[in-house]
Amino acid sequence: MNEIIKKINKKIIISCQSSSGDPIYEDKCILSIIKSVVQGGAAGLRLAGVKDIKETKKLFPSIPVIGITKPDPLLDNWKEIVYITPTFEDAKKISEAGADIIAIDGTSRKRPQENLAGLIDKIHKELNKPVMVDCATAQEGIMCRLMGADIISTTLSGYTQETLDKNNGEPDFELLESLIKSIDAPVILEGRVWTVEHVRKAFKIGAYSVVIGSAVTRPQIITKRFVDACK
Repeated sequence: MNEIIKKINKKIIISCQSSSGDPIYEDKCILSIIKSVVQGGAAGLRLAGVKDIKETKKLFPSIPVIGITKPDPLLDNWKEIVYITPTFEDAKKISEAGADIIAIDGTSRKRPQENLAGLIDKIHKELNKPVMVDCATAQEGIMCRLMGADIISTTLSGYTQETLDKNNGEPDFELLESLIKSIDAPVILEGRVWTVEHVRKAFKIGAYSVVIGSAVTRPQIITKRFVDACK
């Protein structure tokens, strides 16, 4: 197994991303958050875009970075389209910026250019990087593993047209368990991870790693959850 992948085994990965309009979108804000989560013990980072990846790898060259690209802002029809690192050119950009693992959309939605198997193979052969696939269903995860994906993640469960019913505020533990039982590769839990109990449950089920995003890095969303709890 790739040495980079071994470094995130049974560890916490923090997804540090923002969109235009977010208060932390301002220059250097994301970098400050990245420094903070590394200081707190994050074993890996999930970052979007060349700039953040490049700056982070200069500061923390030994910390594994899962790199993605995505449009900002998201298109209105984001539930129906492939938007996470959709093409090889996207993958190449973040690889050259320093991403150690290339994360791509692994759903069965229509792709803009290369077919999924071809994209995974091209990343392996031309970039020599492991591929993490963001899936929404067990069938997609199994399919991606058969295509050669190195890591399967639950990232997109609840965020595709067919899985919107899964977006109930809780991680998709059912998908996590199904994938772990079905494939012979690391399975990562990502999506709606809000509590320590969520993390403990994921590792008890057998998650290879857990990715946490908004619960750590989005102050406005964290605050709103507390405010809403008082209503």
